[in-house]
Amino acid sequence: MKPTLISATLALLLAASGATAQTWTLDAEASRLAFGSVKNAYIGETHTFEGLSGTVSRDGAVAIDIPLSGVATNIDIRNERMIEYVFANAPRAKLTADLDMDEISSMRPGETMTMELDANLAFLDNDVPVFTEVFVARLSPRSVMVTTNDMLFLATDELGIDSGIDALQELASLDSITRSTPVTVRLMFER
Repeated sequence: MKPTLISATLALLLAASGATAQTWTLDAEASRLAFGSVKNAYIGETHTFEGLSGTVSRDGAVAIDIPLSGVATNIDIRNERMIEYVFANAPRAKLTADLDMDEISSMRPGETMTMELDANLAFLDNDVPVFTEVFVARLSPRSVMVTTNDMLFLATDELGIDSGIDALQELASLDSITRSTPVTVRLMFER
């Protein structure tokens, strides 16, 4: 299975949680989930989700909420159309996983590591298994940064949103919209 945007997000959260036996909370202001799209074969654009939230519990349970109504495409009407047609007015997607806290608990400030993670993305009516590799950096005793380690791709058919993409393409009178999109994630966690 291809890594997905959500897998990147999950992986980032997962990696951040293992730094200690305490709960870690996502810093929404310092975190970023971005994805790209290409329309009419040559016009590339970058989009983000605003208002991410999440935690990693003491026992390694990861939960990240991605507010679908927080999509930011730099064009208001496109935001509205994505919320209505692609996301079917669903409030959020949720990424969950379990993390082995022992793997990260020994990291000291300044240390980094990569790790492979698998999780589940609840997206619309789909449960999508996600797998990815993340880069984890312990910034301080109270902060951890997790980023995508490699390029990730979100496949619209995996998430069940092809009909929504078809609707966007028709509404905007476009010849094409790619069905696979590059994704990057940066998650900052504070204890």
